[in-house]
Amino acid sequence: MTTQAFRMQLRPGTVEEYRRRHDAIWPELSELLTASGIRDYSIFLDEETLALFAVLKLTSDNTRAALPDHPVMKRWWDHMAPLMEVEPDNRPREWPLVPMFHLA
Repeated sequence: MTTQAFRMQLRPGTVEEYRRRHDAIWPELSELLTASGIRDYSIFLDEETLALFAVLKLTSDNTRAALPDHPVMKRWWDHMAPLMEVEPDNRPREWPLVPMFHLA
């Protein structure tokens, strides 16, 4: 299993709605992420900058790269697009984070 981390960016005034939507995450999205090999997925908020920091584990046989083509993923991105910085296809803009330290 590998760990990946990345940053995303919320728009001002959207923190509570972002939290509300994730608290009510669609079961079909949770199932899709798990079936794609994503495990132990957490998102953290820097309240000062509204930056989101995501950390997840990927199984060796993950299919995360295929998620952008899945209808459920596209629907979720469309649902979340008003709340955050996105690419032209409504995928959240992601900035990869470089591992600097790990204590096991």
